[in-house]
Amino acid sequence: MMEGQLKALVDADSRQKLEKIDNPELIRFIAHYIELCSPDDVFVCTGSDEDVQYIRDEAIRRGEEIELAIKGHTVHFDGYHDQARDRKNTRFLLPPGVDLGSGINAMDREEGLKEIHEIMRGIMRGSRMYVLFFCLGPLKSQFAIPAVQITDSAYVAHSECLLYRYGYDEFIRLGRSARFFKFVHSAGPLDERKTSRDISRRRIYIDLESETVYSANTQYGGNTIGLKKLAMRLALNRASKEGWLTEHMFIMGVHGPRGRVTYFTGAFPSLCGKTSTSMLSGETIVGDDIAYLKQKGGKIRAVNPEKGIFGIIQGVNSRDDPIIWNALHSPGEVIFSNVLITDDGMPYWSGNDSVDPPERGYNYAGEWFAGAKDEEGNLIPPSHPNARFTLDMHMLENLDPELDNPEGVEIRGIIYGGRDSNTKVPVEEAFDWVHGVITMGAALESETTAATLDSIGERKINPMSNLDFLSIPIGRYIENHLKFGMVENPPCIFSVNYFLRDADGSFMNERNDKAVWLKWMELRTHREVDAVKTPTGLIPDYRDLKALFKSVRGKEYSEEAYTKQFMVRVPENLAKIERVEKFYRTNVSDTPEILFVVLEEQKQRLIDAREVFGDYISPFYFSTG
Repeated sequence: MMEGQLKALVDADSRQKLEKIDNPELIRFIAHYIELCSPDDVFVCTGSDEDVQYIRDEAIRRGEEIELAIKGHTVHFDGYHDQARDRKNTRFLLPPGVDLGSGINAMDREEGLKEIHEIMRGIMRGSRMYVLFFCLGPLKSQFAIPAVQITDSAYVAHSECLLYRYGYDEFIRLGRSARFFKFVHSAGPLDERKTSRDISRRRIYIDLESETVYSANTQYGGNTIGLKKLAMRLALNRASKEGWLTEHMFIMGVHGPRGRVTYFTGAFPSLCGKTSTSMLSGETIVGDDIAYLKQKGGKIRAVNPEKGIFGIIQGVNSRDDPIIWNALHSPGEVIFSNVLITDDGMPYWSGNDSVDPPERGYNYAGEWFAGAKDEEGNLIPPSHPNARFTLDMHMLENLDPELDNPEGVEIRGIIYGGRDSNTKVPVEEAFDWVHGVITMGAALESETTAATLDSIGERKINPMSNLDFLSIPIGRYIENHLKFGMVENPPCIFSVNYFLRDADGSFMNERNDKAVWLKWMELRTHREVDAVKTPTGLIPDYRDLKALFKSVRGKEYSEEAYTKQFMVRVPENLAKIERVEKFYRTNVSDTPEILFVVLEEQKQRLIDAREVFGDYISPFYFSTG
């Protein structure tokens, strides 16, 4: 029965939509936040074509999005100081006695709930509330998690309509048995540019106990699109309890010989090649950002909880990213955010190679011209380094047909990659699951980028590229990984490094050489090529790479290039091990002891090799051919 309180707060159309869902917990949740936030009215979106079109139109009518020259394209601007994930004010709300570790930003649950509810009291007065239903993962799947989103931002609602599968019918189907995630967001008071005005009261609070996320006084997608990285934290916590994994990983199909498709997941920090890897020409994409992995029938299978991409646009160009480029220049729904808009209604971003950099336009800072500076005297680039695009993956010509398979896809390889100018080789396979989890996943290290509010260029250890999103202690997270691979034939684990530099500072690899590394990894998962054993892992044999460079890239690959790229750099590797050990001994009180054992074994192999070959060792010294 629909609660009387809700009947008094929503119109007949919205009541009729909600009455079809037999879930008193859901109805109480919606009613509570209507009363607390005090919107002028409420719109319930079922995912029908009519409802979704209403959301699109609202985003434009309310000034949160502006139409562009290409049909279906719009642009959204976040506030000048609201351009990235806010780590400081993103907190877990924990009851007494619960400790997630020193590296996780947390506060007392009751105190946090009291604060966020006070901030949200009346926050939607003068605005419309949107209530939307989604499903994380394919419909009618054991991977699927229903979710309800409450927001007063038509931009946020529109973005989620592009990014997630509609879940209204799932809520009806599941009724009272639905175990759903809950999200409450308000952009707060807006300024004349329709951006959040009160960012000093920006808060993103995650309540693991009720599986609810609260977000206030912010519009940037990473803080507001609840089902993305905020939902990921809820899912990771649930996965830890239930024995599966929620990972910051793409899922892609690498196409091998005889029409074979082999599925990989891959974890890379922002701006380290994650999307460009998953979008390589000739391969197919299941997802570019998040993966749910479960053991099924002795194999590891994965799904993408999303159906769209919220991607960094800086550097996207026609030569290196033809598939995304084509989508961004074709009619269809695309939301650009924080790019420059030129006088002809076209978006411009840094790295766009189709036109010369414009002299003026309109961007996240307002009217812009070359040389413009902010109030602190800093040059304002035409497009923000963290500018984004949002689109449904069905716009991509390389979409894998298994995207919506409720059983997921079988994963045969897991890839870890980061920014590393002087240590890691371009591609390497772990000796086994435990070695890979520890030396490639838990030891993943990279420079920070513009996707967070930290200093750019600082090198940090980022376990599995998931440190920002952990909702359990780091040690337990690593232990979960170690246990998860205890199947008969676990996936192979690889590391890649696209950022190795020569003595003159130039990159040793071209951007699309990653296509060769992927083809080699695909062959290795089927044991169709041999590998060379080094102190840190298994690397390609030169002859195999020479053949692959010819067939994949159409170019020669010299012994000199192989020697420079795959050289074992003993001092740098030993220094990395020392940094990793220090990180875990200093910051992680529950580190599994096996981590230190495996690192010590790697250290000893490097020391032994140095005694024979010196500090810098040619890969040919290890080759048996």
